[in-house]
Amino acid sequence: MVVLNRIYTRTGDAGDTALGDGSRTPKHALRVSAYGTVDETNATIGLARLHAEGEIDAALARIQNDLFDLGADLCRPGMEKDAEAEYPPLRMTPDQTDRLEAEIDAMNAALKPLRSFILPGGSALAAHLHLCRTVSRRAERLCVELATVEPINQAALTYLNRLSDWFFVSGRIANDNGKADVLWTPGANR
Repeated sequence: MVVLNRIYTRTGDAGDTALGDGSRTPKHALRVSAYGTVDETNATIGLARLHAEGEIDAALARIQNDLFDLGADLCRPGMEKDAEAEYPPLRMTPDQTDRLEAEIDAMNAALKPLRSFILPGGSALAAHLHLCRTVSRRAERLCVELATVEPINQAALTYLNRLSDWFFVSGRIANDNGKADVLWTPGANR
C-alpha cells in the first residue's frame, strides 16, 4: 500500500531521485526518462478520457492502471535479484499484452482496411488518442534504449509496443469506425 502523507521531501533537490530498490540515480538517467515518459503517456490518456465514454473510457482506465504497473516495473532495476527480494517487485506480465491484443482485434473487426495512411485528427477523442500513440512510442524507444545498457522486463517492452497499436486502432474507432479518418494525400500541396 502506498501512503503519501508528504508531497515534497526535498530529497531530490540536488538533481537525483530514488528508484524502487532505494538506490539513487540522477534525474536525467535513461531509466528515469523511460518511466517518466510512461507517466507522460498516462497524463495524455487523462486528456483523452475527457472525450471518451463507454467501453473506450473503461479500457483507457485499465490502461492507465497498467501504466502505473509499468512505471513500478521500470523504476525497480535489478530484475536478476527479484527472486531474492523480501517483497517481490511488481512486474508487467504477458497477460496484460494479451488483453490489449484481444481489444485491438475486437476493435479492428469493425473497421475497413486502410488504403492510405491517416493523419492525426478527426474527432477530439481521436486526436487525443493519436497524441497518446506518439508519446507511448517515445516511451517505447526510451525503454528499448534502456534495454541496451541494463536488463529490463521483456513483457514491459512488448506491452508498450502493442499499446501504440491499441491507440491507433481506438483512434479509428473514435472517428466513427474509420469513416471520419483524415487520410493522407501524398504530394497534395506540391
